[in-house]
Amino acid sequence: MALLLNTNQISKSFGVEPLFRNVSLSIQEGDRLGLIGPNGSGKSTLLQILAKRLEADSGDLVIRSGTRLVYVPQDSQFDPGESVRGVMRRAMRSAGLPESEWQAREAETLGRAGFQNFDAEAATLSGGWRKRLSIAEALVQKPEIVLLDEPTNHLDLAGIEWLEKSLQGAPFACVIISHDRYFLENVPTRMAELNRTYPDGMFYVPGNYSAFLEQKAEFLHAQAKRQSALENRVRTEMEWLRRGPKARATKAKARIDNAGELIAELSDLRSRSQTANAGIDFEATGRKTKRLIHLENVGFGFEGRALFENLDFTITSGMRVGLVGANGSGKTTLLQLLRGDIAPLQGQIERAGNLRIVYFDQRRQINPELTLRRALAPDGDSVIYRDRVIHVASWAARFLFASEQLDQPVSKLSGGERARVLIANLMLEPADLLLLDEPTNDLDIPTLEILEESLLEFEGALVLVTHDRYLLDRVSTVVLGLDGNGKAERFADYSQWAAEQGARKPPKPKAPAKQTPAAEPQKKKLSYLEGREYESIEKRISAMEEAIQAKRVSLEEAALKEPLLLEQMYRELEASQQEVDLLYARWAELEEKVR
Repeated sequence: MALLLNTNQISKSFGVEPLFRNVSLSIQEGDRLGLIGPNGSGKSTLLQILAKRLEADSGDLVIRSGTRLVYVPQDSQFDPGESVRGVMRRAMRSAGLPESEWQAREAETLGRAGFQNFDAEAATLSGGWRKRLSIAEALVQKPEIVLLDEPTNHLDLAGIEWLEKSLQGAPFACVIISHDRYFLENVPTRMAELNRTYPDGMFYVPGNYSAFLEQKAEFLHAQAKRQSALENRVRTEMEWLRRGPKARATKAKARIDNAGELIAELSDLRSRSQTANAGIDFEATGRKTKRLIHLENVGFGFEGRALFENLDFTITSGMRVGLVGANGSGKTTLLQLLRGDIAPLQGQIERAGNLRIVYFDQRRQINPELTLRRALAPDGDSVIYRDRVIHVASWAARFLFASEQLDQPVSKLSGGERARVLIANLMLEPADLLLLDEPTNDLDIPTLEILEESLLEFEGALVLVTHDRYLLDRVSTVVLGLDGNGKAERFADYSQWAAEQGARKPPKPKAPAKQTPAAEPQKKKLSYLEGREYESIEKRISAMEEAIQAKRVSLEEAALKEPLLLEQMYRELEASQQEVDLLYARWAELEEKVR
């Protein structure tokens, strides 16, 4: 495989503290690199350096001449008034694609992404659809490398599945920052963790997340054994040094020098082996009431559209409810109903007396001008947790903040660090019921694991909205699925709901037709031959995509066994991809006539 991008010994610091040092990585054709690491380790900064949006303090970055690289940031923002179609055409224009290809590529890319109205204003879309559009904006440019920073944030479960399939069959290489463990299991061909625990600052593993966990465990075990052996040797050398050897003897001097090197190596190992975890632990009130909230015949909707109707559901103490459904299906609305922020249009909601509810709002913001000290302890230099007074510095340390950060503004914190501040605030409130709306956004994997354990140990009830499928599978005791069209169903777990969705899954989204002005004459219906073509085109596309996937597998095998055939096989793969693109464009044309 040809090398597309290479970094050599790059380092970056903000202020005195280094983010990372001497990091080297390479990206080859076909690579799908999953990039993980603790919050604040510099993952997003590294991605921006690769995208040439930031400069490294030292080291080299080389990108193969002519390589088109596209960067998709965490936040998807678009100019007011710009349409979905306008975003795509601006992207194709900046990529220098021929205007003759625009309509076909636009229809094919947006169709696969599930868009139906190409003239909708991009800035007014929901967070999930803005994220889909920013990814589609990248894909339409025919890139060789795509850099994706937390692409699953704000996507619903259907959107994450679409993204997985788009990347699994992609002709380009990609680097993906993600904390979604199922996503990391399904998509990457290589994994890398950016972490000071490792001697070179980064640990690479071929394969997916499971392979990474296995090799990381082996590495840490070997490192622990090395540390133990070093401690024994250093102890022996220190005893020898205390006896006062004469440094003038050549052998004694060499041994003194060697002892110094061993001590330095042990010090480095100890500093890298020190790991800390966030102390997340929600407090239940301990109330004995069994039934907390009862919904009877509840319904709600907007502008004549029912989100859910005739919903009967009871939340009892100890129940952990996973709330699932597509973006716009009413998950956040149902949380607001449970909390009492809004009233149902139909039915009744009964709450236990003096019910204490703690609500994590995904849209909740912290004043960026506040210092971390004031964000954690608004009323002084301490907080009260479980009837104990805790100094703000100790409280901050529990959530992995250093004392030097206390006087920094919140605006300087990473997304994951801001999420930890919000969780810290929630933990100060004892609860009968936790309502958590996307609490996992921006959290790193170690913090996610601590959050999981805390939720499993919480004695009250929980209603959880999250796109993290692993968390849903592990935590939920029951799943309530919303379809956004009035139906709400109860499932035993997330896996049962996902299997049900697979059984009901409609055909692949069809590229929608351009809306016709009222004054335009009605379009002609399909001819007999066009009708036959229309009936078979979906099957042809499906068969062609399966063939492309098979060719990719053969290409990867050939890279190891028959490298001389690589160029020919790559040309054949590109030709097949162009053919399927043409089929999608033709499908859009026929669909336009049908409508």
